[in-house]
Amino acid sequence: MIYIKRIFIFLSSLKVAISLLFIIALSSAIGTAIPQEDERINYLNNYTDTPWLGIINGEEILKLQLDHVYSSYWFLTLLAWLTIALIVCSWRRQLPSLRSAIKWLHYDKPEQISKLAISKILKSTNPSESINKLEVLLKKKGWQTEKKKNGLAARKGIVGRFGPPIVHFGLILLIFGATLGSIKGQKFENFLVPGRSIDLISPNQKNKLSFFLESFKIERSPEGQPEQFKSLLKIIDSAKENPVYQEISVNHPLRYNGLTIYQADWSLAAITIQIGNSPKLQLPLTSIPELGEQVWGLILPNIEDNNEQILATISSEEGPLKVFNQEGEVLGFIRPKGKSITVREKELNLYAVLASSGILIKRDPGVPIVYIGFAITLLGGIMSIISTKFLWAISKEDGNTIYIGGKCNRDLTGFSKEFPKLIKPVLE
Repeated sequence: MIYIKRIFIFLSSLKVAISLLFIIALSSAIGTAIPQEDERINYLNNYTDTPWLGIINGEEILKLQLDHVYSSYWFLTLLAWLTIALIVCSWRRQLPSLRSAIKWLHYDKPEQISKLAISKILKSTNPSESINKLEVLLKKKGWQTEKKKNGLAARKGIVGRFGPPIVHFGLILLIFGATLGSIKGQKFENFLVPGRSIDLISPNQKNKLSFFLESFKIERSPEGQPEQFKSLLKIIDSAKENPVYQEISVNHPLRYNGLTIYQADWSLAAITIQIGNSPKLQLPLTSIPELGEQVWGLILPNIEDNNEQILATISSEEGPLKVFNQEGEVLGFIRPKGKSITVREKELNLYAVLASSGILIKRDPGVPIVYIGFAITLLGGIMSIISTKFLWAISKEDGNTIYIGGKCNRDLTGFSKEFPKLIKPVLE
């Protein structure tokens, strides 16, 4: 029993809770700094030669589960530990404090009044009548009162004492919702070109949900840098008669039937070109990270009869398409629907560049719980700001002396200024 009690005391320690919050915040920062849930080979390629912070290489990132911090066993253990600490703290500290605040406390000795943060000794020819007047004034000002014999107890702002336990309860819900989302959450990401769709079918094969990409737009700054991506989706739900049209963009996702659809990324999917007298050809593009973060390209087919390879690269749907020979020399530039260029005595026309929208679909059963937990935490935080004030007044049966005192859990200076106005009826 002694050991169990020590464990409870340790778990309910404020230092332990602060330490856990600091470690969780630090872990979240690491999860933000290191790309999460990427391909294993990417961590080995990106961090083997250049370790993260000069310390942790790709193999160590995988071993420490830093590639999926928020669903790692050690991060979930930290969340569980913090949850237990909050429950124990509420049970050992917050709930007893709340019960003590709710229960009426009466003082019947002058020495008890004099030990309060604010106290006053007053003379009155009729102490009983003066205390009655004090009670009437306090009730008008929103105080709760309870009278016993020749004494009075009053309190105001008792709702503030409910704040800390409610905050703890909200935090527990937040942690539970986040953990549920990490364990049970699902996500699917795909690049769509206009005219294509993502089809989702329920496990019982009865319901089908399709997200059809009507159009995709990239908004760029005057310097040509991408600033915003917008996708117009047509949602076809087998359970509904008419489709729903909804535009999504970065930081403006769509929530539908428990799913959240994000505008996650963008890419260049294909180009439509004509080489010499050939028909129009739609050729797929491939990312070329060796040439830059946002560079796509392809090897142009059959520019001439010899087997020399001609590389074409592009970094924007607006062009230009750059054409290189095997030695890396630039053979020409061309923009969509612009003037044609001649490459190895063949005319090259660029008709269109097809951009694709990165659509991320997430199903997170913990989201409603997280929202409720956040709302409860916010409510508890607001309630905790409310100052809880107590006031007592007693009189001696054989004299004309009244002892009045009070205390509060915060803003003692403000209460000390209010106190003279509260006891004014006793002075009259």
